[in-house]
Amino acid sequence: MVGHIEKLMDTYTEVYQNVYQRSPRDLQILNEDWVLVNGAKMRITELEYLTQQLQLEYNEMRRQKRSLVSRLINWLKN
Repeated sequence: MVGHIEKLMDTYTEVYQNVYQRSPRDLQILNEDWVLVNGAKMRITELEYLTQQLQLEYNEMRRQKRSLVSRLINWLKN
């Protein structure tokens, strides 16, 4: 179980860094059901959900950047 939580925390850290350009603070395992994330105590399931939401946000940011670059390229071609 701890291995799963550590992997989840690694994934959260990676996605968090992608979105916010910095590492999360106070990221630690409290027990098999609870973690501390950025000063907030939350259940593992909440961290899983938060990680998924951050991943969606990051994917949307990337899509918007690609769209902007594509529009800029098209504008420069004309």
